[in-house]
Amino acid sequence: MPEAHFTTLQQWLEWIENNHPVDLIELGLDRLRIVYQRMSLDLSGSKTVIIGGTNGKGSTIAMLDQVLRDQGITVGCFTSPHFLRYNERIKLAGQPVSDALIVRAFEAIEQARGDVRLTYFEYNTLAALHVFSVQQPEVMLLEVGLGGRLDAINIIDADISVVTTVSVDHIDWLGDNREQIGYEKAGIYRAGRPAVCGDPNPPERLTGYADEIGARLYQRGRDFNWQQVDDDNWLWQGEQAEGSLLTISGLPELTLPKANAATVIQVLSLLGMMPAPHQLKASLAKASLTGRMQQINVAGTDYILDVAHNPEAAEYLAGQLRDKPVAGRTLMVLGMLADKDIDQVLSLLHPVIDQWYLVSLKGARGQSAQVLAEKLTNLGVAVTLQTACDTVADALNMVKREVGRFDRVIIAGSFFTVSDALIALNMDGK
Repeated sequence: MPEAHFTTLQQWLEWIENNHPVDLIELGLDRLRIVYQRMSLDLSGSKTVIIGGTNGKGSTIAMLDQVLRDQGITVGCFTSPHFLRYNERIKLAGQPVSDALIVRAFEAIEQARGDVRLTYFEYNTLAALHVFSVQQPEVMLLEVGLGGRLDAINIIDADISVVTTVSVDHIDWLGDNREQIGYEKAGIYRAGRPAVCGDPNPPERLTGYADEIGARLYQRGRDFNWQQVDDDNWLWQGEQAEGSLLTISGLPELTLPKANAATVIQVLSLLGMMPAPHQLKASLAKASLTGRMQQINVAGTDYILDVAHNPEAAEYLAGQLRDKPVAGRTLMVLGMLADKDIDQVLSLLHPVIDQWYLVSLKGARGQSAQVLAEKLTNLGVAVTLQTACDTVADALNMVKREVGRFDRVIIAGSFFTVSDALIALNMDGK
């Protein structure tokens, strides 16, 4: 394939998407490593944390980023997917990087690639690493895209590697049981370096792999944990790098999950970048993330946007809705991908939802509203409580006509659902 040359980011993205489909997944590091080595990137000046896991990666990165930046530390974040702009995937100092930096990165990739074929996500990964090589942040927070062992970001040897949780998801690629999936995710751990696991019941193959390679495993529930003290505060206990016990009390209520915050605090301790307790509390309370329990109010109506696309995430969302009841109804706008565990997600959510607006998602992986409706009916949800819609915008227009003063609206099921909702609600900055 001839080397590409474009002047704008949009041109580059269109070319990459057309020649390297977004939904193409080719796990493995051999091709990527060839191009990475040719690019001669210098990342030695940055401390690196790689974050993998089934759920909680985004919120873990968001909290780490907030706490570190509030200390004046320069942070580069690589995450996926994006909601509205590609630039969201690569952030410096809390802001998406410029088109120019990404274009420069794509040019460097093309010069190094030769005849090596790359996937869309491999382009993303190399672009982020090129940006960080140029900008030299003090800390890099890198999110695993899929699995761990064979994911593109695993070409990097992290100073600390984190697996947030292990649940059954992406079974076509990672396996159909927690043991196999745990082994794939543990592939980001490195010999002689801290390995953090936020899952209190990790698969034996994960802990076994850490032992086998000589990584020091810090496991939630064993080496660190959190505990609710009363309605307004909680405490954390864990280990410092030299092995001494550390306790932090009086931690506040958060927008993001406290289980992930506990993992964040352990990572900060191991990095040697723990702020004073009062600063830690303020930073954690301030941290937020698009599409994760994101609360907005539009024209007097409360909306909660949460991607919640698998059973673990759905269970957390249902628990949050149950713990924070409202005087009116809870309305749900839901659109899902067909390769997700839809039956289990609906089973967990339907007890806390009063009215459903079901959306058909586009693309080969999108599930139809009709199929979602059939599954809800099989769960005993009356057809009068369901409305099938062609798009998220159509669903929200219907919601606006029917929502009551004390009702709240939940938008969930997929990154695509939340992205479309942000646009329909005019939250895309346009």
